[in-house]
Amino acid sequence: AMPMPKQQDIRRLDRQGVSRSEIARRPDVDRATVAKYADMDDMTPKPPMDRRRGSKIDPYAALVDEWLEADRMLPRKQRHTARRVHDRLRAETGYDGEYTTTPGYVRRWREANRSGSDGYGELVWAPGVAQIDFGVAKARIAGGLVDDHCLVVAFPHSNMWYVTSLPGENAECLCHGPVEVFEHIGGVPPVIVMDNATGAGRRNARGEVTPAAVFDAFLAHHRIDARFCNPYSGWGKGAVENAVGFLRRDLMVPPLEAETHAQLGRIMLDRCDALAASSRHYRRGTAIGDVFGEDRAALMPLPSTTFDPIRWESRRADKYGQIDIDSNRYLAGAALHGRTLLAAIRWDGVQITDPGAGEIVARYPRVYGRSQSTLQDPGLAMPVLAAKPGSWRESSIRPDFPEDVRAWLDEADSKRLAQSLRSIGAA
Repeated sequence: AMPMPKQQDIRRLDRQGVSRSEIARRPDVDRATVAKYADMDDMTPKPPMDRRRGSKIDPYAALVDEWLEADRMLPRKQRHTARRVHDRLRAETGYDGEYTTTPGYVRRWREANRSGSDGYGELVWAPGVAQIDFGVAKARIAGGLVDDHCLVVAFPHSNMWYVTSLPGENAECLCHGPVEVFEHIGGVPPVIVMDNATGAGRRNARGEVTPAAVFDAFLAHHRIDARFCNPYSGWGKGAVENAVGFLRRDLMVPPLEAETHAQLGRIMLDRCDALAASSRHYRRGTAIGDVFGEDRAALMPLPSTTFDPIRWESRRADKYGQIDIDSNRYLAGAALHGRTLLAAIRWDGVQITDPGAGEIVARYPRVYGRSQSTLQDPGLAMPVLAAKPGSWRESSIRPDFPEDVRAWLDEADSKRLAQSLRSIGAA
């Protein structure tokens, strides 16, 4: 279309009585164009026309439409991306077009086929309601770079959020993290909103969530009402989703350092308070920490007893006196082989008890991931080693001995080795 200033010039000159032949002598103007704009009765702006030319994807439009229509029955995160549409066309048909054509077609199809429910409604959150979710970021724990499973507790009313450090996302971690936050802020939210996070429970085909036993006890202990939202709809817990993103981009850049997850969690909570004091609420313009006072006023009091998220499991010890917990092996002692033992499993430790004797026989830090070796207390392994000194060089606890003691035992004859191991075991 001709630029509006040129259209105005044609109509102005025509009104002034300049001949159309004279007007047409101007650059980029011919007689037909002069007649068109001089005689035009309605100059009301018209909507832009779709001038898209045909493309190589057009012969396959019906097939692509079929794929995109079928996507409506699937979770959002499992629907076709433009890249996936392009790859399928190349693999399953004779399509040889460039990728740049595909995103435009997919975008136009989705714009033309939106339903009224595809948008978002603004949510109003009551004071005291919290959203909970996990995010993973790198951190240095005891000098090593590890995956830190950060539990985020966000309060959407004030846009305040807290984060603490955990080694995993099991039920014990899911319960321990909020307890740290509750004690830090001095109260308990009456309602928490979350999806079916790893430790919270399982969602069946009807969308119903069955909470894990430890998480159920956590809710009952604190008198909390838990609401489970659709895990594929982030808007239902958008505040905590945004907080997880901020965590990765800002709070954990560069990676934070601490000796333990517990220490790192305390550092994170303090940093959250500092950020709230210096950050402004996106609508009110006041400090987030000040608006959080409204959330704090709606919290329930802390229970008189701190909740201990613990899972009890009975395990039968194998012939070596070891038990299996979450695919890792822990030594209870060879003397207990074949017995049924009771394990108290916490987020950071495992305690093994002999129910028959009523005694705690071993305590270990909890292992995450899968360890290739058995966790063992050298004191529990010594009785077997003292009884079978010939296994000294292949013993799994040999590396635990001081270097000078290990070297001396390596050089000892069988009699002296047996005597020495018995003495060490009796010590």
